[in-house]
Amino acid sequence: MQEPLLGAEGRDYDTFPEKPPPSPGERTRVGVLQNKRVFLATFAAVLGNFSFGYALVYTSPVIPALEHSSDPNLNLTKTQASWFGSVFTLGAAAGGLSAMVLNDLLGRKLSIMFSAVPSAAGYALMAGAHGLWMLLLGRMLTGFAGGLTAACIPVYVSEIAPPSVRGALGATPQLMAVFGSLSLYALGLLLPWRWLAVAGEGPVLVMVLLLSCMPNSPRFLLSKGRDAEALQALAWLRGPDADTRWEFEQIQDTVRRQSSHLSWAEARDPHMYRPIVIALLMRFLQQLTGITPILVYLQSIFDSTAVLLPPKVDAAIVGAVRLLSVLIAALTMDLAGRKALLFVSAAGMFAANLTLGLYVHFGPKSLAPNSTMGLEREALAGTEQPLATPTSYLTLVPLLATMLFIMGYAMGWGPITWLLMSEILPLRARGVASGLCVLVSWLTAFALTKSFLLVTNAFGLQAPFFFFAAVCLVNLAFTGCCVPETKGRSLEQIESFFRTGRRSFLH
Repeated sequence: MQEPLLGAEGRDYDTFPEKPPPSPGERTRVGVLQNKRVFLATFAAVLGNFSFGYALVYTSPVIPALEHSSDPNLNLTKTQASWFGSVFTLGAAAGGLSAMVLNDLLGRKLSIMFSAVPSAAGYALMAGAHGLWMLLLGRMLTGFAGGLTAACIPVYVSEIAPPSVRGALGATPQLMAVFGSLSLYALGLLLPWRWLAVAGEGPVLVMVLLLSCMPNSPRFLLSKGRDAEALQALAWLRGPDADTRWEFEQIQDTVRRQSSHLSWAEARDPHMYRPIVIALLMRFLQQLTGITPILVYLQSIFDSTAVLLPPKVDAAIVGAVRLLSVLIAALTMDLAGRKALLFVSAAGMFAANLTLGLYVHFGPKSLAPNSTMGLEREALAGTEQPLATPTSYLTLVPLLATMLFIMGYAMGWGPITWLLMSEILPLRARGVASGLCVLVSWLTAFALTKSFLLVTNAFGLQAPFFFFAAVCLVNLAFTGCCVPETKGRSLEQIESFFRTGRRSFLH
């Protein structure tokens, strides 16, 4: 394995000399205060991801309720229900596109706070809906807010966090999104669908109140010429006893060299386009692993295969595993390194998707296939699989394989893709490029989610799983060839690496 990113020494790195290590007493005293303040600012920001996760799965308990609604204006057909579920991704794509402008116009913090406007309006529309158009508009508005926060929050968190905890904090957006989804599932057992929308307003309000007391990103403030505010923000984040002069000068030097707007000619420079291309391809490949359609149609997939436990129980278990996996990823991000976790993640997802495809093709048939999503037409017909028996342990395979897939995704290609996006994008293009990454991600998610049922009905349920397994092999090769190791490196050091044109991490 090659030397870690930026491991080589040379004059190209003299701009960023090593800071003399503090004494143990100073490190303990300053570190605790620093982490407390950074953690508080991060928590305020990632509440937007909580709302995003909550809104993403809002339709899970709502669609069944509306399909049996006595109100003819709200009684959803299968086609209307599919649009109600998928239109969120179109709104998220639009939110990612708007982040390309708002991230640099308003700044990271104000962009996150601005997302509260469409989010609150969307929940209000769905809570008081009297027709399909209000449901769809409300769903799209909450998707817009989710796409905007998905582009802005990782950038904000990476720019306020010190390198020592940036990996752990970089996993918190994914963690909060998963926790938001689980909260929706829990409340769905207690509240009617309109009150679920009302409950969604709470985290949005808390986010706005907390963020109004937090500082903006020092890098953004410096890019706008507000040096005094930037120094004040950095001092608040690091604590009054911390020596922020070295870090401030480091950031200031980077911003000064990249203060002008990015031109098309400069965009063709390798040190600009290479990290952007890497981030875009990671977002594209992340979705092609199948995470969105698998989560959207999770219970229907279990209904269409032979499983030992009830599909609802299987789906709940997978949700709990997802939360646990993200927690593990947050704790190991700065210990194992980004690339190691990406390798393990892609290998685990490959094994899981391949196992699911083989089980559907060669395994036992389901005794009671579900017809809700049309998956009953998956091509088990024409094969000679034995019928499953309720006590056959072989029927645990779909649950175990799906758990492995969710664990693999949540420990690597889920959170690390977001983290690397915020770490490697050049400062001058960070706002625009992060929005473009989210746009690509959600357009890919929409295409996969809408085509999943068509492919399943035409070629069988095993076909998409074999495709997802092949993509995971591509992810393994892509990680080894193109993804840099950013563990323990400052954002300025990462940008310095791409400026040198050294390609050691590509071999």
